[in-house]
Order: sequence, then C-alpha cells, then structure tokens
Amino acid sequence: MWLFLLTALTMIAFAANSVLTRLAVDGGFIDPSSFALMRVLSGAVVLGMIMTIRGGSLHLLQRNRVVGACSLATYMAGFSLAYLTLDAGLGALILFGVVQVSMFAHGAMSGSSPTHRQVVGASIAFAGLLLALWPGPGGQANIVGAGFMIAAGLGWAVYTISGRASPDPLAATTANFILCLPVLAVVLVGLASRTTALGLALAILCGGVTSGLGYALWYTVLPRLQQSVAAVIQLSVPIIALIGGAVLLGETITPLVALATLLVISGIAIAVTSRSVQADRT
Repeated sequence: MWLFLLTALTMIAFAANSVLTRLAVDGGFIDPSSFALMRVLSGAVVLGMIMTIRGGSLHLLQRNRVVGACSLATYMAGFSLAYLTLDAGLGALILFGVVQVSMFAHGAMSGSSPTHRQVVGASIAFAGLLLALWPGPGGQANIVGAGFMIAAGLGWAVYTISGRASPDPLAATTANFILCLPVLAVVLVGLASRTTALGLALAILCGGVTSGLGYALWYTVLPRLQQSVAAVIQLSVPIIALIGGAVLLGETITPLVALATLLVISGIAIAVTSRSVQADRT
C-alpha cells in the first residue's frame, strides 16, 4: 500500500511540474528564463541537502557530466519557454511522446533490433504525437511552443540515455543539477526580465519539491518496482497533467487532444510491455 501511495505521489509531482510552470510563466508572474534558473537552483539545493544527509560522492568532474548538464539545461530552458503558449497537459504529452519515440529510435539505431510489437507501438505513439502537433481546427499546439517542447523532449531523451549506466542515479542527478546551473546562466541570464514573489515561489516549489524531492522519491521506489510496471506507470503523467490543467487552470481538452493522448499512451504502453510479453512466452 505504501509503495502504491509513494509511486502515485511521484507521478503527481512529475505532472505538477507542467502545471506549476504553465501557471507561473503564462500567468506573467515570472519570465521563463528566471523560472528555469530558479527551478534548477532550488532543485540543486534540495538534492544537495539530501545527498549530504545520505552520504556519497557526486563525482562532478566525470566526462559524462558535460552531456548530462548540457542536455538537462536544454530540457529546462525548452520546458519553461514552451509554457508561454502551450497548455500544461498538451505540453506534457508532447514532451512525453518526443522522449519515448526518441528513445525507441536510439535503441533501433544502436543495434537493438525492435520487435514487431515495439514497432507497432512506436508507430501508434508517433501518429498520436503528430495529432498533438496538428495546427488545424481542434488543434491547440502553438508552433513555437511545440518547437521549444520538442527541444526539451530531445534534451531529456539524451539526458536519460546518457545516465542509464550510472551506478547512483540520485548522485548523478544532483551533480547534473549543480553543473546545469552555470550552463543555464550563460545562456539565459541576459533574457531574464521580470519576477514577482509568487513567481519565485512557484519556481522554488517546482524545483525543490516537485522536481528535487520528486526525483529523490522516484529513485527510492524505482528499485521496488518491476521494470515493466515502472515503464507503464509513467504513462499516467501526461494524463494527470491534462486533468490538472483542466481543473486548476481552466484549460480545454479538445477531442483532437484527447485522441492524441489516447494514441500516444496506448502506443507507448504496447511498446514498453513488449519485453514482458516475450518473457511470459519463453
């Protein structure tokens, strides 16, 4: 029961990142650049405190830290900028779809031959992603915002792939947050234009709680979950973000977005459960 509750809380925290960012930057309480910088700073502080209590080394000077810090910076910047124009749920869906399709493509190009089930699932998810990006009647995706979120998704995909071999993912995440801050500062600090007390509070909440504590909680429950269960349960994040955006921000879920969500979630579910199906048959 506790495992279920902690896992659900983690998924809600991840979905809340979209809702909080949308509320802060679209509401005019803070500019996207300042939000991203404060989110990373507060996340680094919270993760650093957790690592201090837990103990362990961060290994800041490892070679793969460059890729981790730069890809995390790409995600953070793109994510904040995208929510100037995208709804919270739609942004989460685009992010999630781009990350998963990119990782499928990376696996195929790396010599890991995809199964027929994985190809079908990835194709369905890609079709749903195209629907989510559809600019015509019923579509809600602003082309500029979608472009920023696609960049964020590619950044997160690179970040995830580069960190797969890490023996201590929490330490790696903490180190990457710390190193990401100067990278973001160089790229975004000149673009910072406005902040308010509420905007800063939302950024700190997003960075310290729903990101920092969210990642720490995820790495706590992840070893206790089966791999297939962990993959499937993450499919709830875009759905929670869609519901949160509709309830808390008054965003509209059009039939086209609902269909796109169904296709993306279903396609990824088919693909990520492929290995477990094969295992059951052997």
